[in-house]
Amino acid sequence: MAGSADFDLYRPSEEHDMLRDAVRSLAEAKIAPYAAAVDEEARFPQEALDALRANDLHAVHVPEEYGGAGADALATVIVIEEVARVCASSSLIPAVNKLGSLPVILSGSEALKKKYLAPLAQGDGMFSYCLSEPDAGSDAAGMKTKAVRDGDTYVLSGVKRWITNAGESEYYTVMAVTDPTRRSKGISAFVVEKSDEGVSFGAPERKLGIKGSPTREVYLDNVRIPADRMIGEEGTGFATAMKTLDHTRITIAAQALGIAQGALDYAKGYVKERKQFGKPIADFQGVQFMLADMAMKIEAARQLTYAAAAKSERGDADLTFQGAAAKCFASDVAMEVTTDAVQLLGGYGYTRDYPVERMMRDAKITQIYEGTNQVQRIVMARNLP
Repeated sequence: MAGSADFDLYRPSEEHDMLRDAVRSLAEAKIAPYAAAVDEEARFPQEALDALRANDLHAVHVPEEYGGAGADALATVIVIEEVARVCASSSLIPAVNKLGSLPVILSGSEALKKKYLAPLAQGDGMFSYCLSEPDAGSDAAGMKTKAVRDGDTYVLSGVKRWITNAGESEYYTVMAVTDPTRRSKGISAFVVEKSDEGVSFGAPERKLGIKGSPTREVYLDNVRIPADRMIGEEGTGFATAMKTLDHTRITIAAQALGIAQGALDYAKGYVKERKQFGKPIADFQGVQFMLADMAMKIEAARQLTYAAAAKSERGDADLTFQGAAAKCFASDVAMEVTTDAVQLLGGYGYTRDYPVERMMRDAKITQIYEGTNQVQRIVMARNLP
């Protein structure tokens, strides 16, 4: 039986391939040159934000009816992967814009969507996601931030921790307790604006990696907001938060995938140039086997991540399992591959003169945020196909 060239199963479309080429060119020209300085100075990657905004790549997931590009889940994954290949911190711009705004897309009123998705699509403000607290990490339902109804307003009080791009974003999806007697069913979601009275931010965390993406506490000191800024019905916030993560864990898988690919690409080039014992170290079988294993694991992670993205787009019943599996597997692969890349560069890999040590530090967080990989395994076990 002859093979068919137009058998498109398991192959991204031509449009997806063209998008990858465009984002890769942009990332290499406008983002990669600043990646080392962004890490070294622990500063926000403004150059990346400017480049992404100028090319409508900062929030590609926003539907067309709200002024966005209307990119599907796989296109969003490809954008994040290609940016992360050169700078993990910068890839959190499109990733966190999706994370912060997806609750509005999934559960928000039409008025709320128009009000907040349009400026996000236009690049007038980023969106962050406020779920975790000092005493509510993996046990997010144990949060203490409160929202008390007062006429046609809610008053929010509490502290959110580990908030990505806090202080840089204009908009924040905040989960808060509206009925303390109902645990997860007593949690509601709200949109809070940076300019709301009573909103302030802690000092940036001093982190191992992703140093260009600020992580800060968000303080809510009796922040009064209109009741129509609630996302969905009262008490549905936690369900919306979990549904959001089913989709956005795939973006973390994409980030991990990009970091791993960047490390492999750099290591491949290095071993061809580096000579020991009279020949390039790429000629040694031990080195070749390491590269083969790295490439094999990345390809396995990519197939799992892209399949999960397709499931996200369709809303398949097994999305919860597949999203957790993609995030867990790809982030474990990123940690292995970046560690091997440092090894392949030897002593040079351990210095900040070469990018692989940064990639190794950046990879670590992908095993931790949006649910630790231990939590991903719990999620998978509860949702076995």
